[in-house]
Formats: sequence, structure tokens, C-alpha cells
Amino acid sequence: MIKIRDLEYLDAIDTHRHFGRAAEACFVSQPTLSGQIMKLEEHLGLTLVERQTRKVMLTPAGEQLVAEARNVLRAANNFEASAKALLDPFSGDLHIGLIPTLAPYLLPHIMQDLNDKLPNIKFYLHEDKTKNLLKSLDDGKLDLIILPWLEDMDKFDRYDLFEEPLVLATSQGHQLSSKKVVNLSELKDYEILTLEDGHCLRDQALGFCFTAGAKEDHRFQATSLETLRYMVSSNMGITLLPQLATVNHHITSTINYIPFEDPKPNRQISLMLRSGYSRMQCIRAVVSSVKNSMKEVI
Repeated sequence: MIKIRDLEYLDAIDTHRHFGRAAEACFVSQPTLSGQIMKLEEHLGLTLVERQTRKVMLTPAGEQLVAEARNVLRAANNFEASAKALLDPFSGDLHIGLIPTLAPYLLPHIMQDLNDKLPNIKFYLHEDKTKNLLKSLDDGKLDLIILPWLEDMDKFDRYDLFEEPLVLATSQGHQLSSKKVVNLSELKDYEILTLEDGHCLRDQALGFCFTAGAKEDHRFQATSLETLRYMVSSNMGITLLPQLATVNHHITSTINYIPFEDPKPNRQISLMLRSGYSRMQCIRAVVSSVKNSMKEVI
């Protein structure tokens, strides 16, 4: 009989592509994990894992069945979560994913209220790029994610939390720095500093800039908003930053943050979860708390 644990081992091998790391992630010894995978292969009459000297990968059969294994694991997790929710919908673990351009600027505003209103929930926070968060949510490794909504995210259920404006960041000596407000059209022919590929903010900001006739500054792509901030303060260029990233930076900063005139460029921050997620009372409480916390911030 196939056990849930066997499917977890197969999932771990596909994730880590290494028996040692997969075993460590499953909190078992490498011989135990390897032996159980061999028993699973014997039971199925299929070779699931291609074993090479320096790396491990799944066979075509393994690739197909690991997707089915994840469906089973997701269903098992949902079953357990539903049982816990029947006992107390406002207790247990909650795994939340956030992107790097949002997490450090949003969490200080929302976590105190979440902990106060949901004292029996243990929050686990995971920071990663959008693509990885969406996969983890789909695989059942995260309960929810909070990130800017994009049109290709339709497969998930969505609760809009707030709209976050983008602002123009310039050094104090830049020719646009004296403006109180700026129109997007005024960025025409300027070069804009951006984040590296993989950040959804990069695509959103470039979309607004290209529409305005601005160009991307190809000399450098930053790995974080703090790197962008340093480059702007060093008079290396201008960029668009989310408003939350500018909170509490006005007093000592060498950067001017200039709001845009309407229609303002912004990003829609949303909470997203899998369709059919069982702990909806808890989710609605999280949504309400975050919205209330952000009323005075944005």
C-alpha cells in the first residue's frame, strides 16, 4: 500500500534533486528515504528516479506521478486543516508568502494587529519572488500569499487589500527634484533604474515608464529596493518606488520622493489563496485586520 510519507519523499526528491537534502527536509536518514523510494518503485513496477553520480532527477514517469503525488498531499493537508478548523477556526499554523519588495515595508504595519486579533494563530512568514510563491501556494506549501495582483493569477481566489501608489525617487540635485508632484508624461526620454528580472515590480514600473516614453537604464539592475535607493541617493539615476518603501525615509534621506498626478501609477495589493481553501473564517479575519491596519498608512 502506498503511504502519504512515500509521496512526501518523492516530492522532496523532485524539489531538492539530491537524496541527502531531500532526506534532511523530511527529517529522516538518507538510507531510509532511498529505501522507501526503491520500495515504491517496486510496488509500482516503474523507475521513478534517475540516479546519477552528482545529481538526481525524476524519470518521465516520475515527473508525471510527482504531480499526482502533490495533488494527494494537497488533499491530505486540506483534510487535516478542515478538521482543525472544525475544532477552532482561529487557531493553528498559517503560512503566509510575501515578495521582497513588499514584505519588509508591509509587515511592520500589520503583524501587531494580526497577533492581537488572532492570538492562537502561529504565523509563519515566507519571502520569495512571485513565481516561486505562486508555485508554493499551488502546491499547498503556503496557505495564502500577499502580493501585487497580475492578470495571469486568475486561477487563485483573490481579496483586494489596498492600492499602493508608486512615487518618483530622485536625488536632491536632480532636475525633477524640486517638483511637488510630477506627471508620468514628464518622464519622457529619461532613463529609469530598475530591479532585476523576476520581480513583478520591475514589469509594472517599466510598463508605466514605457507608456510615458521613458527608457530603461541598462547599466545596472538592482537586486532589491534598498539597492535602488542607494543608487538614487548617489545621483546615479531615478526610479519608481512603492509608497510603503518611502515611509519613515523622508526625514534623514538624501532622496526626494515625489507623488504623481492622477492617474497615479499604482499596484493592487491582494491576498490570494487556492479555490476551496477550508479555513475561510480565518482568512476573512486576516483580510479584515490587514485592511484596518493599512487605513492610516496608504
